[in-house]
Amino acid sequence: MSSLPASVRVSQHPSLKAKLSQLRSKAASPREVKTLVHEISLLLAAEALVTALKSTEGPKNQTPLGFEYVSSRISPGNICIVPILRSGLGMVEAVQTMLPDPVPVHHLGMYREPTTLDPVEYYNNLPQHIPSSSEEDSSTLAIVVDPVIATGGTCAAAISTLREWGAKRVLVLAVVAAEEGLRKAASEWPEGSEVWVAGVDGELTKEGMLKPGLGDVGDRLFLTIGK
Repeated sequence: MSSLPASVRVSQHPSLKAKLSQLRSKAASPREVKTLVHEISLLLAAEALVTALKSTEGPKNQTPLGFEYVSSRISPGNICIVPILRSGLGMVEAVQTMLPDPVPVHHLGMYREPTTLDPVEYYNNLPQHIPSSSEEDSSTLAIVVDPVIATGGTCAAAISTLREWGAKRVLVLAVVAAEEGLRKAASEWPEGSEVWVAGVDGELTKEGMLKPGLGDVGDRLFLTIGK
C-alpha cells in the first residue's frame, strides 16, 4: 500500500483485521453481516474518537455512598452522526454507543450514477441547508458513517455538503476503502476532515467496486441481493 494522505488513518487493531476478513466471506449470513459491521464500527469508533474528542471537567456529583467527585464531559459537545443511506445505517448504533450521550442523526442519501460513477444526492435531512453564523445552529463535529469508500466521490460529496452546511469538522468512519477513493475523499477538505478505515483495498473494478471488497453491503444488510 502506497503512502496515504496524512488525514487518513488505517486501524492496525488485530481484532478489526480478523473481523474484516470474516465480513468479506460470502458465507457470512445476514445476521453475521449485521453483527460484524456493528462490531467493526464499535472498535473503529473507539480508536477514532480518541483523537476527535477531548475530556473536560463537568459539574460536581456524588456517588451512591455520598462521596463527591468532579464529573467528566466530552468536547466538542455539539456532535451529530450522518449515515450515508442505506448501508451507513448499520454503523450508527455503534457510534452512538461510544458517545456518552445521545446525539442527533441526520441522513444523506446518495447513489452513484452507473455510467459516470458520479455521486447523485437524492435525500438530505440536515436541519439547515444554509449555515448560520450562530455555532449552535450547526454541529461542531459531524461523524459520517459509510461502510465502503470506493471511488471516493460519495464521501467527498458528503464532506462538501457538511462543510457548506456549517460543520466545523468532519470525521469519516468506513469499514473498508480503496486507496484511490481515500485520496479523493481526503483532498476535499484536508484541514477540516479526517478519515478512519478498518482496511484498505488496492483495486477497483471498472464498475467501481472494491476488489476483493465486501460486495454490496447495503444488499447484505437489508436482504435485497439480486433485487
